[in-house]
Amino acid sequence: MSSPRMAPSTSDGGSAGLAHRRVVVKVGTNLLTGGGAALDAASLQRVAADVAAVRELGGEAIVVSSGAIQAGRERVRGLPAASDARRSVVSRQALAAIGQGHLMSAWSDAFEAHGVTVAQALLTRRDLADRLGYLNARNTLHALLAMGVLPIVNENDVVAVDEIRGSAIGDNDNLSALVANLVDADLLVLLTDIDGLYTADPSLDASATLIERVEVIDDAVERVAGTAGERGTGGMVTKLQAARVATQSGTEVVIASGLGGSAVLDAACGRPAGTQFTPRGTRLESRRRFLLSGLPVRGRLRVDDGAARALAGGGRSLLPAGIVEVEGTFERGDVVEVRASDGRHLASGAVNYGAEDIARIRGLRSDRIVEVLGYEYGDEVIHANNLALA
Repeated sequence: MSSPRMAPSTSDGGSAGLAHRRVVVKVGTNLLTGGGAALDAASLQRVAADVAAVRELGGEAIVVSSGAIQAGRERVRGLPAASDARRSVVSRQALAAIGQGHLMSAWSDAFEAHGVTVAQALLTRRDLADRLGYLNARNTLHALLAMGVLPIVNENDVVAVDEIRGSAIGDNDNLSALVANLVDADLLVLLTDIDGLYTADPSLDASATLIERVEVIDDAVERVAGTAGERGTGGMVTKLQAARVATQSGTEVVIASGLGGSAVLDAACGRPAGTQFTPRGTRLESRRRFLLSGLPVRGRLRVDDGAARALAGGGRSLLPAGIVEVEGTFERGDVVEVRASDGRHLASGAVNYGAEDIARIRGLRSDRIVEVLGYEYGDEVIHANNLALA
């Protein structure tokens, strides 16, 4: 799979008016249906306008959308009730298969009004656990963003079933956190039909107040989420789980209402919106710790002095032309160390090619990769987005 060269995402205000440049937005079924039984065009259009406003300021966005099964139910009437858990899973798969096209068509129509092209991406936990699946998904989403296309992500309910251990993510709240980590998002916005995390269920307790900021997700916060109920599959408990996963990797998280129409833009610009969850460390620090930990290292690449100087400058990819030696046995997607000719550890990163392929293309210009291998996964042996300086 080819992926064009891209500049790394930043959250330093490089895009005018934005505090966060790369944003993942999760949209729940209750919001998409307006609390009813069918997709609500006005609700989709409201979210699309909000997301498009971020893009107009130079930001990038990915939407993680629920609603496929509900959209399937719109198309099927008189479906007999499942008699057992297995048939229930089969029915869920069937409804998702029916509804996915309808859901994507609805999103396409909503974003078309803003001149935004959308693309569908279906994922399962197995896709993200497998090193090649993870790398392929990451490269594909990065390529779509570089093209200016807005990815619409959903869990692949057609194949993600409980009987297949580890394949199902379970809900789109947690999927959105995994996607945020996958693409190194600066911000994850969990849009719902309530204003955020309350001290209690506001529909039952008139004294409940909105919690505007959470610094640490501790037992007290978890207890609040367990009582601050919400309709739908996810609820506040899974949103809190998603917030924990994303903030631990350096991504800021906001839980907010999508009914007002500006929560995504407000959060992306650093303005108050719903409940904000503070990231634990920076996104770059989190990825750097993983890549430099030494635990996942499968091999080493030695580079010439020119490549060493280029890497030291930061923000550069490692091309085959600068590689002089390949050590170890590793596959595409594995993490390797990059060392200078004198043995200094320069960087670590996830490779786009396996050891045998790199040995064949080392020292060559990138435009000769296809000629030598018969295929290519991009010009870079290690893309700058997957590289951490030592």
